[in-house]
Amino acid sequence: MSQDSTARITTALRTWIAAAPPGSQLPSNRALVAEYEASPVTVQKAMRRLIEAGLVESRPGVGTFVRAIRPARPADYGWQTAALGTPQARVSMLSSTQRSVAPDAIGLHSGYPASDLLPERAVRAAIVRAARSSAAITRSPVTGMPELQDWFAHELAAAAPAGITPPTARDVLIISGSQSGLSSIFRAVVGTGRPLVIESPTYWGAMLAAEQAGVTLVPVPSGPHGPDPDEVERALERTGARAFYAQPTFANPTGGQWPSATSDAILEIVRRRGAFLIEDDWAHDLAIDADPRPLAAHDDDGHVIYLRSLTKSVSPALRVAAVIARGPARERVLTDRAAESMYVSGLLQAAALDVVTQPAWRTHLRGLRGQLRSRRDLLLDSVREHAPTAHIDTTPAGGLNLWARLPDGTDAGLVVRRAESRGLIIAAGDEWFPAEPSGPFVRLNYSSEDPRRFADAGRVLGEVLAGIGG
Repeated sequence: MSQDSTARITTALRTWIAAAPPGSQLPSNRALVAEYEASPVTVQKAMRRLIEAGLVESRPGVGTFVRAIRPARPADYGWQTAALGTPQARVSMLSSTQRSVAPDAIGLHSGYPASDLLPERAVRAAIVRAARSSAAITRSPVTGMPELQDWFAHELAAAAPAGITPPTARDVLIISGSQSGLSSIFRAVVGTGRPLVIESPTYWGAMLAAEQAGVTLVPVPSGPHGPDPDEVERALERTGARAFYAQPTFANPTGGQWPSATSDAILEIVRRRGAFLIEDDWAHDLAIDADPRPLAAHDDDGHVIYLRSLTKSVSPALRVAAVIARGPARERVLTDRAAESMYVSGLLQAAALDVVTQPAWRTHLRGLRGQLRSRRDLLLDSVREHAPTAHIDTTPAGGLNLWARLPDGTDAGLVVRRAESRGLIIAAGDEWFPAEPSGPFVRLNYSSEDPRRFADAGRVLGEVLAGIGG
């Protein structure tokens, strides 16, 4: 029998099955051979096709039966409501910065730079080399690859003034992205139910990590020049908090950088009060008009727990970061990380180390500074020309974002929705506030979109604001 014969028998049996009630027994193979004057092999092939299609089921020793098809119905997950109970964290949704959008939209909402701002060739070559090394098949130490630990330690030590004992490789813990580091620090150093002083506005991911760790947030207002040190001290004293989370360098979302006087005052406060400063140096490699000045480089008493990531400057695919801490705090963070993830992929660590130790890395950073400046200024000019009521208080000296205040009384969520309907995706500023927003804001990322579209973005934003009276 040919393949055509098998197909003919299969089609005939499908017609028979469609008319038969579920559970009906098909005639035996011997009867089917006689009915269709086919060979046993041809009938067996037809039966296998029907079984693979899920139309019939074979019961050894009994026979072959029409399968009962379960009718399609909406999935009901209502039972999980009782099993899961009330969520412990207030933040239960993804950030607007993590949304996927239409390919033709103008995306200024993202938290990451475009791929053409990354050292793409160096990353690809490093991954290939790492895949050929022992890192591809061996377990990494729980504290991280020693060579990568040493690199992070030297980077911070290079900024240390005379008289300060710099960190060593042992003080460095390699982690899988800064988000996991924040979670561990908040659990291990702050503790469930304990207060954490935090800038407002600040990075939404830090608030999410803190809430999931059961930490109570205590906001203090912060602007382009950081928080008022007196406000920080009052918050520490009033709440009994023993930790302050901050981004002194190119803060997300404002782009602000603390002046030296503020940095010195905050360090003095945490020393005097026996507290920790959790310094998130997320934009260390994203400088434009000023160089980063890590506060951790000025501390050798273990008051500053320092966090630095390579995710946004090397590649989002290489989620490698470091926590630098000293004393018992380091041991507590290490214990939490070991329980959470055991260790970071040696393959990713080897690739990241390869990139940042190549001579081309410094060349890339110099070029990146110029590209970020060009994009920042172009978007800034476009907003000021086409959407003058969106007030940008300061030009960020680094980072990836512009922080724009809308006219008082403006519904930032409505602005975002109307802009999206016209193909412009931006992020409402509400999610960067640990309490009520101090006003209507939007955050605009100048690194993720083609800068040739910035003029269109400015026009859309201006027209939306004009349309709602902004």
